[in-house]
Amino acid sequence: MGEIREPLRELIECGLPQALEVMGERWAFMILRASFNGLHHFEEFLSELGIARNILSNRLAKLVEHGILKREPCADDRRKIEYRLTEKGFDLLPAMIALRQWGQKYAHEPVLEDPVLVDEQDRLPIGPVSMLSHDGRVLDHLGLNMIRRADIGKRADGTIATPAGEIGEGDVVDLSLVKRALR
Repeated sequence: MGEIREPLRELIECGLPQALEVMGERWAFMILRASFNGLHHFEEFLSELGIARNILSNRLAKLVEHGILKREPCADDRRKIEYRLTEKGFDLLPAMIALRQWGQKYAHEPVLEDPVLVDEQDRLPIGPVSMLSHDGRVLDHLGLNMIRRADIGKRADGTIATPAGEIGEGDVVDLSLVKRALR
């Protein structure tokens, strides 16, 4: 992936070890999935996930500590606590969907999920989670490179790239063009 590589022993200068510190085990993702599915109460997580009470308590506390979930008093009974996703928690949705899709693709036996995750606008199944360039091109591993921060925007031929407009929510990327280019 390029001429240089990450300093793999350095745990501070990469987001992956930091993310794994918070989300690097099964129950964290299962609680997150349950939160995305509308569960908010300790007892709901406990019964739906089949997780031990002490493990659930520990994982919920860790997710709250790291700002992925927040604890709030229940609106209809202030004595009860609800666990709600924060913006930081919602930002984990693409990673979770990517892992889910990977699991579907490489499962030992076919996974035909029901219910199916769809785009709310047209109610068709969502496409694969993809890596996008700054201008919306879908990238695969061949389209990635690792460079020094000081060299951002300097192309291999010496010319300078200028950033395109960012892709926004609801913007359309034509995947058929990308698939043809990859063939």
